[in-house]
Amino acid sequence: MVTGAAVGSVRSVPRLVIAAPASGSGKTTVATGLMAALSARGMAVSPHKVGPDYIDPGYHALATGRVGRNLDAYLCGAELMAPLFAHGARGCDIAVVEGVMGLFDGASGEGELASTAQVAKVLRAPVVLVVDASAQARSVAALVHGFVSFDPEVRVGGVILNKVGSDRHEVVLREALEATGIPVLGVLRRAAPVETPSRHLGLVPVAERAAAAVAAVEAMGAQVAEGCDLEGLVALACSAGSLAGAAWDAGEALVSSPPPPLTSPSPGAAPPEPPVGPGGPRPQAPDGPAVAATPVKKAGSPVVALAGGAAFSFSYAEQAELLTAAGAEVVTFDPLRDEELPEGTSGVVIGGGFPEVYASELSANEALRKRISGVAASGAPVAAECAGLLYLCRELDGMPMCGVLDASARMSERLTLGYRDAVAVSDSVLAASGTRMRGHEFHRTVVEPGAGASPAWGVRVPERRVEGFVEGGVHASYLHTHWASAPGVARRFVERCRTS
Repeated sequence: MVTGAAVGSVRSVPRLVIAAPASGSGKTTVATGLMAALSARGMAVSPHKVGPDYIDPGYHALATGRVGRNLDAYLCGAELMAPLFAHGARGCDIAVVEGVMGLFDGASGEGELASTAQVAKVLRAPVVLVVDASAQARSVAALVHGFVSFDPEVRVGGVILNKVGSDRHEVVLREALEATGIPVLGVLRRAAPVETPSRHLGLVPVAERAAAAVAAVEAMGAQVAEGCDLEGLVALACSAGSLAGAAWDAGEALVSSPPPPLTSPSPGAAPPEPPVGPGGPRPQAPDGPAVAATPVKKAGSPVVALAGGAAFSFSYAEQAELLTAAGAEVVTFDPLRDEELPEGTSGVVIGGGFPEVYASELSANEALRKRISGVAASGAPVAAECAGLLYLCRELDGMPMCGVLDASARMSERLTLGYRDAVAVSDSVLAASGTRMRGHEFHRTVVEPGAGASPAWGVRVPERRVEGFVEGGVHASYLHTHWASAPGVARRFVERCRTS
């Protein structure tokens, strides 16, 4: 097989985008299986996922042995897609990018923004279309023709037919597709699906499945290896165009981001109105005038405790990389198992996950709940997103949590999902008031009240509201953000760790 080393630098690493006409067509099975199959053949595979999803990259990491990374043009801007891709693909022979939803689906009302098609164009990568052929025959040609011709800048280089019923069915499909000129690079038969359990927010994360997740990834790899033309897929990947510019680097990103002033939290006000323009408001570095004297800095690298484990498995890899580049020592802890925070903890970051699934276990770990409450009471910085917000509440589904926030959380039947344009309402350890950022919400829970006296963010869509809490050194919100879009967030947080 041809490898990335044979064609040159990371800027020309062979790459494929695995897309589909719609969700549920089999993208995750094909993408994860292809990653596993190529890895099993000795290739260093760089795994990527279009969009904000945290769960699929966990399976990608299991398949490749490398960190799964997201490429989200809404959260980070289209201009960061190629640099972030190149950062993840350093030292790899090939990259596989799993798309999101249908090929041309993206942020609602924003055209191609955040779609798989947009990312494929930015990366100059050929697209492999995974088609659920279970209820189709000759019509598959019309479907593929439509996707091939819809946007001439998107190069569909092959098709993988999924859920094919029989040898005769395969013959009919192949004959129909001959007229399109698009090669069939794989046929996966209609069979018992690979066991990948789901629940209220999608697939069960890898961190919770252990041996079952390993078995699932191995099964996907075997399925793709048997049914797909791996040589043909690699050859198509090698046809990707070269990319200009440098790979993203956390240290360089911080250098180009102005040092943030340290400010004291201020009372919230009505959220500023984000400017409207093509693609909406862009993220801004968290800058602004200081309103308090700068305290004396502590010597050495502050320890930032990053929540992990089965209950808190959602985080973007660039967050820890930026914290490290800003001078912190990032140490992971598991709120389900650890009764103490890492020694010398100066700040805590608690990302997303499923605390609602583990509420009883989290509640039973009273020692750690008290430690986190104590850190927050001391004024040290604590950043919490979604699951982290629930954990900091007084209770979750009636079970005691950390009690940092005077709020109650509970499960809900209503799914809250979507991108958000946000403006910081209150000065905090992450951002100065007025800072614009983009985020994503994805949960089936409710926090009451939804905002504190000093809210974290103001948002306009789907309705104008404030949400989240800024109290002392605590910033807690439902909003998932990608810190690569505003590296100054990490610098500001670490500076607060040094001075709190």
